[in-house]
Amino acid sequence: MVDQIEQVRDFNRYYTRRLGVLTDHYLGQGRPLGEARLLFEIGAGADLRTLRTRLGLDSGYLSRLLRSLGGQGLVTVGPSPADGRVRIATLTEAGRRERDDLEARSRESVAALLGPLTAAQREQLIEAQGRVRRLLRLAAVTVDAVPDDDPDVRGCLTAYGKELGLRFPEGYDPAALTAPGTLASGTMLLAREEGRPVGCGLWILSGSFAEIRHLWVSPAARGYGLGARLLRELEQDAAAHGVTTLRLGTHTALTEAIALYRRAGYREIPSYDASPYNQLSFEKGLVL
Repeated sequence: MVDQIEQVRDFNRYYTRRLGVLTDHYLGQGRPLGEARLLFEIGAGADLRTLRTRLGLDSGYLSRLLRSLGGQGLVTVGPSPADGRVRIATLTEAGRRERDDLEARSRESVAALLGPLTAAQREQLIEAQGRVRRLLRLAAVTVDAVPDDDPDVRGCLTAYGKELGLRFPEGYDPAALTAPGTLASGTMLLAREEGRPVGCGLWILSGSFAEIRHLWVSPAARGYGLGARLLRELEQDAAAHGVTTLRLGTHTALTEAIALYRRAGYREIPSYDASPYNQLSFEKGLVL
């Protein structure tokens, strides 16, 4: 892994140098990247909490950037008309002109970068960037153990139940969801991306084995491997608690889930419970 770390660091150094993000004149304007990016993100208006989360900034640094842009007559900050407790950053007319100029310069810069490449090479670059973006998103998601009555995890489970109700021909009874406060022996995991809940899953001890339930990923976070990561972390957590055998049941309508379990090494077994939703059953042995 040491060599991989150094390769990523080397790429980061090259890319930041190539884009000129280390200078105080990003894209030829008289401001550093931080201020320029903030102009982009404010757009038609954004509350300060959203800006902090989206850009990964602490309150002090964001305040300094906003003061600098405000001093240049580009940004104003005031209360939201809908909620006076929420503060909104808005571009002035000069700020909108500045953002439009940044947008034009950015497009010209990328066009100059792509220009020497053939059409096929440009397609390869875009495809590679897509893969990098998906992997970086996956790496940036946080997965934490939370109580089963955590509001964010209950929101995920509610969305999960609604989706099953639409996908199952017979519908889905939300009463089948694990009730809050009932997870005595097991772990509930919650995935967050930029502070937003985007997935969940749990394992619960059931006699001589543990069962994985309610593995779900938000539609907004699908397509980059989060389901597989959640499943893997559930397995690791269960193994750390001494579990040697995991089981799970799923519905034949959930073809993506079935494919995920097979790829992860689960083998099909006879049904082990009476749930009408567990039309297929799987098992996997864990190595302690």
